[in-house]
Amino acid sequence: MTNLRPTLGDYSSVVCFKAVITGVEDTLGPDGAAVVFTRAGRVRGHSLAKELGVSNSNPATEEITKILDGALGKDGTRLTGVASVTKQGDDYIVDCFDTVCSAGEVQGSDRRCTFTLGAVQGAIEEITGQTFMAEQTESVLRGGQYDRFVFSPL
Repeated sequence: MTNLRPTLGDYSSVVCFKAVITGVEDTLGPDGAAVVFTRAGRVRGHSLAKELGVSNSNPATEEITKILDGALGKDGTRLTGVASVTKQGDDYIVDCFDTVCSAGEVQGSDRRCTFTLGAVQGAIEEITGQTFMAEQTESVLRGGQYDRFVFSPL
């Protein structure tokens, strides 16, 4: 990775990122902001997979887990930890933890992981060469063990 800021480094605060999310939600409403952040994340995920040289590589789910966690987890951008990627039929199921979107939220919050969902979606699309419909089906904020994303082929 490159160093985009020579003095402060490439990472900024979760608090500042969350302020962007809430500011855009305040401006566009929750649904409008969700569209914007999911799309932005998806573009980022596609770019990330291309940068990693894994476009259309379609590896086993265990390898996808390693790729995503390495790029997005504590040794990467720290957007989210990726606990697992599994397949159920044609669907990919991704369990994430410590997502930036859920950070600092109170239990029971209706916060959705829109940017993180989009980033994982874009990466999986680029890795597999498929297009998916994405859905967050579980949340750590609402009793889930993980923030779970399900990607169904279109």
